[in-house]
Amino acid sequence: MRISIFGSGYVGLVQAAVFSEVGHQVTCMDVDTARIEKIAAGNVPFYEPGLNELVQAGLAQQTLRFCDDTRDAVESSDYLFICVGTPSAADGSADLQYVVSVAEGIAAYMTKRKVVVNKSTVPVGTADRVAQVISEGLTARGADIPFEVCSNPEFLKEGSAVADALRPDRIIVGARSEDTVREFRRMYEAFNRNHDKMMFMDPRSAELTKYAANAMLATKISFINEIANIAEAVGADVELVRKGMGSDPRIGYQFIYPGAGYGGSCFPKDVQALDYLAKQSGTDAQILPAVHVTNERQKRKLPDHVMHRFGSDLTGRTIGVWGLSFKPNTDDMREAPSRVLVEAIWAAGGRVKAFDPQAMTACEQLYGQREDMTYCDSKEDAIDDADCLVICTEWKAFWAPDFEDIKCRLASPVIIDGRNLYNPALMEELDIEYYGIGRGRSVGNGT
Repeated sequence: MRISIFGSGYVGLVQAAVFSEVGHQVTCMDVDTARIEKIAAGNVPFYEPGLNELVQAGLAQQTLRFCDDTRDAVESSDYLFICVGTPSAADGSADLQYVVSVAEGIAAYMTKRKVVVNKSTVPVGTADRVAQVISEGLTARGADIPFEVCSNPEFLKEGSAVADALRPDRIIVGARSEDTVREFRRMYEAFNRNHDKMMFMDPRSAELTKYAANAMLATKISFINEIANIAEAVGADVELVRKGMGSDPRIGYQFIYPGAGYGGSCFPKDVQALDYLAKQSGTDAQILPAVHVTNERQKRKLPDHVMHRFGSDLTGRTIGVWGLSFKPNTDDMREAPSRVLVEAIWAAGGRVKAFDPQAMTACEQLYGQREDMTYCDSKEDAIDDADCLVICTEWKAFWAPDFEDIKCRLASPVIIDGRNLYNPALMEELDIEYYGIGRGRSVGNGT
């Protein structure tokens, strides 16, 4: 099948590579010429395990190509996937300017029937809006060309997006016509062989399903973080509580890991967008704003721990930081808890020495060169003569370090663990002053 993908970000590039892997003829279009030239040359501009290899395979077998020409992308394919960004506006709503721009381009250049697919995460009703934009564009041209706008939301996790796309647990499609349903079944046949994962519904229900799923996962994270804060206050260990909770099959173990808060391009944006949608529709949603507020407060836990331990004036102090990306296996620092931490340290007069296996370049692009920031080549360099170690991201490389070496390198043997990687009892045996999230020991009162 001939498919064009508009947008070469996380969603667009992964979907283009995966569709080409199974033999579809895929065109990936982006208005950023330099970006797609880099991708075609083997330089994917973000870290996603397995993606660069998949892109190169598609280019080699000539099932994937790149272009910066909207007309080319529209005319060369029958199925047009919109995979552009929908960033948050100041009021929390999703900014649809890039989606609308793609729709206008489709209307300007289509000459025969097209199936337009919203794969970007968009507010409920966006399929109708895209259809309206295309209809108005065709009317302005005096053209009468059939088309259908569908919703096919993505459910990819950064760090495992390729695996998620190759082996999806569900494929949700919002489509109205039986012809289009049959075409989607053919399109996804290679991903649907083990058992039927396809779920068909109306476009508005498909759009809301995506928001609801992300908001539910964010809610679980904020809930367990609230439990962690209670555990810390009453002297309980949230890791034991988490295991007791997760053993209930109605709850399960996924997404109940306490920590320094969620980040990334999806959860923060989607929770706020769904809350905005609720307000616009006259619904008095109370859980959604609480989830967001709880998460923003949780991001302050690590800098609060540092300042409770060393004081509010960090002049002359150096803080070693392990992990900058918002989660492992990505270099994405959007809404990352590490940003709240390092900015708070700087505001208090302290210095930061940081290491991340993949996000060093992204961090330097954010903050540039500054006297109070050292970009380190290894996790060991990041803690040399530092007053403490703070762990922001649970990269596997941080799970089983040499604690004796850590003690030797640190100016004082203090670890503030934002991901609960280590056993408090072991830390006590090693004479390491250790603070986790909800582990029954509060930095503030020293208990």
